Amino acid sequence: MIAMRKRNTVFANLAISYLTIVIVVVLLLCSIFYLVVPYNYNEEIRSRNGIMLKNAAQTMESAVLERVHKIYLDITLKKTTSVDIAPKGSFQGQNSTILDIQDHLKQEVITNSDLVQAIHLYYPKSGVMISSLYGLKTRVDADSEAFRSMDWIERMRTSGSGSLWTGPRMVPKDIHASASASNGMQPLMTYARSYPFHSMGEASDLMIGMDIKESAFSGILRQMMPADYPNTYLIDEQGIVISAADKTMLGRRAGETDSIKSMLASQAEAQSFTETIGDTPYVVSHHKLPSSPWKIYNVIQENSFYQKSLVLQKVILYICLFAIFIGAVLSGVFTVISYSPIKRLMGKVKGLFEHPSETRHNEYVLIDTAIHKLSTKVSTLEETLQANQPVIKHNVVMNVLRNGYLPDELEDQLLSLNFSMDYSGYCCMVIDPVSKGFKELGSKANRYAVYKLINQLEAAGMEEARLIAEELPDHKIVVIVCAHHPDDALLESVSGQILSDVEAHFGLQFKIAWGLWVEEWSQVCQSFAAAQTLIKYGFFFPEASILRELSLLNREHSHLEIPQSALLKFKEKLQARSLNDVTAATDHLLEELMEGMYAADYGQFVLRNLVSMYADFLKTARVKQPGPLQIDLYRQYPSLYDIHSFREWLLSSIAECYELMEKRSDERAKDSIEAVKQYVISHLSEDLSLDAAAAEVFLSAKYLSRIFKEETGMGYTEFVTQKRMERALELMQNSSLTVEQVAGAVGYGTPAYFIKKFKEIHGCTPKTYVRSLVNTGSHSFDERSCL
Repeated sequence: MIAMRKRNTVFANLAISYLTIVIVVVLLLCSIFYLVVPYNYNEEIRSRNGIMLKNAAQTMESAVLERVHKIYLDITLKKTTSVDIAPKGSFQGQNSTILDIQDHLKQEVITNSDLVQAIHLYYPKSGVMISSLYGLKTRVDADSEAFRSMDWIERMRTSGSGSLWTGPRMVPKDIHASASASNGMQPLMTYARSYPFHSMGEASDLMIGMDIKESAFSGILRQMMPADYPNTYLIDEQGIVISAADKTMLGRRAGETDSIKSMLASQAEAQSFTETIGDTPYVVSHHKLPSSPWKIYNVIQENSFYQKSLVLQKVILYICLFAIFIGAVLSGVFTVISYSPIKRLMGKVKGLFEHPSETRHNEYVLIDTAIHKLSTKVSTLEETLQANQPVIKHNVVMNVLRNGYLPDELEDQLLSLNFSMDYSGYCCMVIDPVSKGFKELGSKANRYAVYKLINQLEAAGMEEARLIAEELPDHKIVVIVCAHHPDDALLESVSGQILSDVEAHFGLQFKIAWGLWVEEWSQVCQSFAAAQTLIKYGFFFPEASILRELSLLNREHSHLEIPQSALLKFKEKLQARSLNDVTAATDHLLEELMEGMYAADYGQFVLRNLVSMYADFLKTARVKQPGPLQIDLYRQYPSLYDIHSFREWLLSSIAECYELMEKRSDERAKDSIEAVKQYVISHLSEDLSLDAAAAEVFLSAKYLSRIFKEETGMGYTEFVTQKRMERALELMQNSSLTVEQVAGAVGYGTPAYFIKKFKEIHGCTPKTYVRSLVNTGSHSFDERSCL
């Protein structure tokens, strides 16, 4: 029995050893697959979802927000804003102008019917409103029904901004009928903006309100994210739902969960994370629209979001179980094979340690092992803190620049990073690396240049000062200069060193803006705000490497605007296809922006107007550039680094466009001539000037006149006269029309001029010709009929 028990113990231990090795190896390998493969697949799913959100955000930006901005530009450029509405009740002499404005608004609504429900113009000084939907409202004040139905008017009056979006509201599709099954409700929101550009509230000449259909937003979400559309929402910076599949959620907060709070507080362009709501895990993702604080947000149950990943995990689990089963069988086989030699070995070893005394020794080993493991963990913790030091420093500096700390918190955070609070003055410098050379380096070289500059600034040994440098979210660099003796000479020295280093190592030319000197850490945010404002003017002053003139800050409060006539002149020269005139008009506008007291944001607004006019010209002229001439204006414009590069880009693009149009004109000259002939024959009673005909085939009048003569052997005017006289003869031969009626039918404004041309060609007057037909009884023309 004892021998059998020992035999079984050895056998069991051997079997357990083999089986343990098999299980550990199989579990290790399968665990790696279980963790790595689904994780990578999950990352791919998250990435795909992020791309869908990004595409939806970009589509919403171009298909809705940019179109709304363009409608605003169209309304302001069509001189709608120049109407001087008289005091209440007095519209003498303005009826036709008001009707023209309303017709223009209706045309804008019809043209953009998929986006816009109605457009309203409200004149604060007279309390008058002109609407594409309601017509003329002579009294729109706080007591009127129209005022109460348009809360955007009161909000614009009290707003500290020149534009705003209202929340969605449900209105009947037909406002002139009561809500019913046939007249359902639709959600609308209003985009309101004042005119002129910088005006606000009652000080503005005009408030423009556009009722935007929520379906424009939800349609994009449904198209771009069909599977996740029910769980996808568009929310504003306050967490209010702007667009969703469930229309009952419109105008309400998306919720008070941690995910909503985290998303609203996040400054990241896009983010995705997992959160447990109730007892159910969800995948929460959001993406910010490029030019708006709005975010596209979706929340999906994790088990449905990772449905394919769960199937993959189950497959790996089954493979693991099957491998363990095979391993158990093989373990049994190996145990039987190895049992005899192990038994002989155990017999030889038995009796070597009759009195084992390892217990005390093992206790010391256990303590030593525990101490060793504890030391290892402490070292690991220190290494982790050291590795995360740059991230902690970055977050603290960003919060200081945003004034995100209370005084006690600020002191604790600065001391934790060994930042002294004993300096006499602090000044922020903002470094903008964007330049032609910087863009040409490539993304990796760009990152290297930025981080090398930051490291050099941090390591600069200065006796009376310390430099703290960090990269901003927009890839600029902020440098906090802490000095015991603050003066501009120190800033001059630091700026010169920065510019010389980047020029020597990378051949680049950066721009630097100085902020104000302040005395406390808590005031650093003010210095940073001033430097951030100044760096914006680097675009308009390409030659200035250092922006230090604090007088430029006064331009931020300027309400000065470039006259609309100057912008319209650029548009006229562009349509006239004269490159020299376009260049002169462009140079005049750019020189005015650089030298005048215009705010930087307004200057960018004017440049976007020029780009918008050029884009409209390309669309009107039906220009489709092949190959490298393809132009995506709205994507190329933000990548320009200064006003000189803008001029070069815009004028070279226009020149290439004109060249393409001329080339296209040469290729289709014959087709254009035939089209002109058919147009003349079909419109003999209308204006057939050379300019009108040239506009029909999108050619210049001078060029059309030349190729028409070359192709037909006669001038354009001679051809028109010939066709009109042929038609006049047909009318006089086959109808009882008077000479005046015939003249009008063939396009002559006065009968006298028609008679003169008829006599020049046929030798007699039309009446003489008609009498000759009656006398001879003939219905065909013969030159002898006039004799």
